[in-house]
Amino acid sequence: MIKDLLRGAAVLSLALTPLVQPAQAAPPDWDLHTSVLPVGTRLPSLADLQRGARTVLSRSGGGFSTSQKAVGTVGPAASFGRPAEETAAVADTPTVTYPAPSRTMTPDECIRGLGADKKFFIKSRYAACSGAVFFTVWSKNNQPSGETQFVYLSIGTIAKDSREVRLTQYFTRMAKAGEVATSGLMIKPAVKVSKTWPSTARVGQSGTIPGARSFDALARQQATGFTRSLNASSGQGSGRDDVISAVAEASATITPPPGYRPGGELSGTLFFLPPRWDKAAYLKVPAGAAAFSYAVPLHYSTKQGAPEKAVAEHIKTAFTAPGSTKPANRAKNVAGQSPAVLLNRLYYDSARRKKNRSTAVATCKREFGTGYAAGGKECDEYPFATTYQGCAQSTYETGAAKDNFSVRALPKADNGNAGNLLGQFMTLNRIIDGKDDGFYVTLS
Repeated sequence: MIKDLLRGAAVLSLALTPLVQPAQAAPPDWDLHTSVLPVGTRLPSLADLQRGARTVLSRSGGGFSTSQKAVGTVGPAASFGRPAEETAAVADTPTVTYPAPSRTMTPDECIRGLGADKKFFIKSRYAACSGAVFFTVWSKNNQPSGETQFVYLSIGTIAKDSREVRLTQYFTRMAKAGEVATSGLMIKPAVKVSKTWPSTARVGQSGTIPGARSFDALARQQATGFTRSLNASSGQGSGRDDVISAVAEASATITPPPGYRPGGELSGTLFFLPPRWDKAAYLKVPAGAAAFSYAVPLHYSTKQGAPEKAVAEHIKTAFTAPGSTKPANRAKNVAGQSPAVLLNRLYYDSARRKKNRSTAVATCKREFGTGYAAGGKECDEYPFATTYQGCAQSTYETGAAKDNFSVRALPKADNGNAGNLLGQFMTLNRIIDGKDDGFYVTLS
């Protein structure tokens, strides 16, 4: 019996009964049925199947499709599909140095991140993955006689200051039980770039993708995986930041052994990963670099001793009790509270940044008096002056709500620390100017 792979139990590989070719006069009824499912799906054992549990999966339809995307997918890739749930890793901020985002991921990390039912996992803008479990029921004379399963992962990573996007494919957690012909079960992986913006941009690819290999051959090699590298040269992007966006998809196709009738899903395409390349000069990498087009969180801490504590508390109030903040606005609903309502970086329009700041200061004077800065305080505003959602948004954007911001007089040190952390965060995560990129705020 195969223990449930995704609950972390050990896998037992039972001794196989060799398949014997049937006599020509009376061939048995052989078939196999494959389901492509979330990695964390609880799968039945062969004994369960033989007791009739096959219906749990045989009519599942799988549900894997590139028509879905992570909540918080930004840029042109956000138009590629409909939203789905996602998970983003969050780091605490104990000092005035913002933590560098992770740029590595192991297969085990990916599987843990995918959890029980997720189809992609976002560790950072430089480390993300998608995955599925392929579960096959083998039958003889319409009765379950064996089962096989494997987890197929596509892990995307980007090294520091690099334009190379590495997509590493893994076939892992491979197991079988009962009467199966895995030496003849062929599995073929593929990686493709489905779409680019601009459409004229070309994404170079390197690295070998193996042809079809048997289940048994892949099981012997499962620890190594294989990598396909993507790189888009600068000079072919759009806008002042020379931006190129793309959609990259990994898929696997199963070919049954001779004599077996196929059923279910013989191929599965993992959820797409959206690489992006830019050459924004203010991000201080002369050749430009790559990132994944995901909105990631800026994290501030309200904990005692956190250098940005007062600012974090201000933002928490703006999120949870907006009616108590200044200026008064019963309908106040500030941006940046989730991946669904992002903050967008404002860099090129310096006059608008200055207007955001001057509007905040004027509001502090009106609400708290001209002496609000006494005792070493400053006027803190949220949303940040370096975002399009800053205090002057209604001056520049038709339809934007008036007074949809909050100001508070806070200690200068906390305000400065929070500003430094914000600047570091935007550089470390390659947040670029404009509405095609964005971030949100989490608090602890």
